[in-house]
Amino acid sequence: MKFSLSWLKQYLETDASLEDIALKLNAIGLEVEGIEDPAAKLAGFRVAKVLTADKHPQADKLQVLTVDTGEGVLQVVCGAPNARAGLVGVLGLPGATVPANGMVLKVAAVRGVESNGMMCSTRELELGEDHDGIIELPQDAPVGTPFADYHGADPVIEVAITPNRPDCMGVYGIARDLAAAGLGTLKPIEVLDIAGSFPCPVEVRTDDAEGCPAFYGRVIKGVKNSPSPQWLQKRLKAAGQRPISALVDATNYIMLAYGRPAHAYDLAKLNGAVVARRARDGETVVALNEKTYTLDAEMTVIADDSGVHDIAGIMGGEHSGCGDETTDVLLEIAYFDPERIARTGRKLNLTSDARSRFERGIDPNFLDTGLDHLTQLIQTLCGGEASQTVRSGAAPATPKIVHFDPALTEKLGGVRIEEAEQQRILESLGFSVVAEQANFDKAWAVTVPGWRPDVDGAPDIVEEVVRIHGLDKVTSVALPRADGVARPTATPTQALERRVRRAAAARGLHEAVTWSFLPSAEAGAFADGANGNGGALWSLANPISEDMKVMRPSLLPGLLMAAKRNLDRGASSLRLFELGRRYLRGEGGASDERLALGFVLAGEKVSRGWATGKAATFDAYDAKAEVTALLAEAGAPVEKLQVMGEAGSQFHPGQSATLRLGPKNVLARFGMLHPTVARQFDIEGPVAMAEIYLDAIPGKKGAATFARTRYAPPALQAVTRDYAFLVPAELAAGDLVRMVAGADKANIVSARLFDDFRGAGVPEGQKSLALEVTLQPLEKSYKEEDLKAISDKVTAAAAKLGAVLRG
Repeated sequence: MKFSLSWLKQYLETDASLEDIALKLNAIGLEVEGIEDPAAKLAGFRVAKVLTADKHPQADKLQVLTVDTGEGVLQVVCGAPNARAGLVGVLGLPGATVPANGMVLKVAAVRGVESNGMMCSTRELELGEDHDGIIELPQDAPVGTPFADYHGADPVIEVAITPNRPDCMGVYGIARDLAAAGLGTLKPIEVLDIAGSFPCPVEVRTDDAEGCPAFYGRVIKGVKNSPSPQWLQKRLKAAGQRPISALVDATNYIMLAYGRPAHAYDLAKLNGAVVARRARDGETVVALNEKTYTLDAEMTVIADDSGVHDIAGIMGGEHSGCGDETTDVLLEIAYFDPERIARTGRKLNLTSDARSRFERGIDPNFLDTGLDHLTQLIQTLCGGEASQTVRSGAAPATPKIVHFDPALTEKLGGVRIEEAEQQRILESLGFSVVAEQANFDKAWAVTVPGWRPDVDGAPDIVEEVVRIHGLDKVTSVALPRADGVARPTATPTQALERRVRRAAAARGLHEAVTWSFLPSAEAGAFADGANGNGGALWSLANPISEDMKVMRPSLLPGLLMAAKRNLDRGASSLRLFELGRRYLRGEGGASDERLALGFVLAGEKVSRGWATGKAATFDAYDAKAEVTALLAEAGAPVEKLQVMGEAGSQFHPGQSATLRLGPKNVLARFGMLHPTVARQFDIEGPVAMAEIYLDAIPGKKGAATFARTRYAPPALQAVTRDYAFLVPAELAAGDLVRMVAGADKANIVSARLFDDFRGAGVPEGQKSLALEVTLQPLEKSYKEEDLKAISDKVTAAAAKLGAVLRG
């Protein structure tokens, strides 16, 4: 929300400086995002008079001017065609910075003639688009006066308005807050009560009482549309609005001043009654932004007998807009359901100033007053004769009453404020306070004004009192702490997240942070994960947009979308990971959040080169290596993991697998992206990916997780033995490794595969697997009979899988 200081002071009687106003706005929760001070931008520019203008001796299109600055005469070289003796304009002195391009003026020679500064055009000072000549001021303009003082330096303040403060979407609401905070006196809104001199010739009604409970209208005949006066244009420009015409600017002015959107229709372009109704499925309208929108029956529109003219509460139609030829107008002011406006805007992906106000909730009691002020402004700017007001329906005007105990302010807000001061603050903000006796405790009945739909209960009242009193007056109190060394504050889950995140980064993966919301199609593609939710998705009732309406069931679609964006921008190799929550449906429809880590490997694993040859891409084994390393860092018993299928329909069926502890507990799934899913995400080339379910890692007995403990090396040296087995060709090597490792758990600490041979000497239908087995003596060194006993256990265990020790 942007507004000029003079506009604010139209409603707030105050002598406070710009700095004091900015500080107070921040103190009461209206964060100042920026201040544009024209006086600072125009520093170094003065009103100056050209005394003489002679031809430049070395250039036909340049003149050498002598300029009176009020403090002396300077020589300036100028190329403007309108430069002449007697002209009063604006001179930029040496040292001044030109606003349009940031150039710092200095004394310089132009074609051999010294020039002290520059005579300026309106474009150079960012006061307009004219660049054909230098600024010409009236002859009585005071020479030597700083141009900022002459032109009128009106600072512009920009504040961030949170979604719960619709009252501050107008300058008057901001003035009200500042007055309540003691920074001046709020000027009351004038009650006009324009009766109108003739009956309204147009039927105005609402046929959608849910979407548009109240719809008011009035006709003004005989208007003359023209450009707005300068004071109005300056205020609109300060607020970031482009002046269009007096009729359109008047509606925008009322919206920005009071937070009350309205609309003006060219009466000659309307046909029959003007009605607020539900749109029909497939109905279209060309909006003022020149785009065509297709509507559905869940949207409210303003229409006549010819069709739709307005997407209600969001944007008017191009057909019925006011132009230079407009002579009669229909003014519309209405109350629209905030949720309906928000849903319509998201469906159409259409934002506007009107939508941002209606979906927050506007004052339902400001219909007549707003219409009267709009009528008066249009008659002042364009003339015309107003009709009587036509009213259809009624806005929800039942006052909200909150029962409030003033003692709650100290209890919840942490600051003691006298009851009289609390009452003053509330009444300054527009609340009415009546003392009541309830349950033998002193309490107030606080009536909430219509412009504060965000206030629902007593804690909201406390917030209003405390922020106006001053958040800086709330004493900081340290949290209680036990004596001695502070205990760790991180939970086991937080410690796990930190450890795994560092490990992923150390392995060369780059962390990505993606949205927790996804488009429906992308989320649906990952709804049936191997450790998933049966395909049920969480769809939000109030999403940010239609493209972000489903909670992610997996981290992989967000990472794939991030990979797509990076690949499209020329990235040759991607190693992205994300650690976060998946959102599933639990029993009974309850939310089920699960901690996971996902990663995507795309592009080149190894670039082409004289030593490496052709470029190599990532494969499923790269994904498995990363998964195994990260699971080990998370404390999972990787030596016990089983490689099984069923990674999910998103993975290539022949190049993917899951890692499990037992047949049901899936710790991770990994492999290559399925070509069909790759096409859905518009990704070219092979993509390896994986998802680790950190919440599925079981805990040790007596511990929350498989967290690593401090390593203490054994006293005796380990012994290694190699075994080569002939096994069936279809036997998974991992199954043999696990079987051998479990043959003697007291002595065997690890087993790993180091050779897989198929060829000469190996019977057809078999393969040779060689394993290195590490034995760790505990109390005494092994004797030969000990090693033979362990070897017998190893060969016996391998034989259960059909493995035979090679001779």
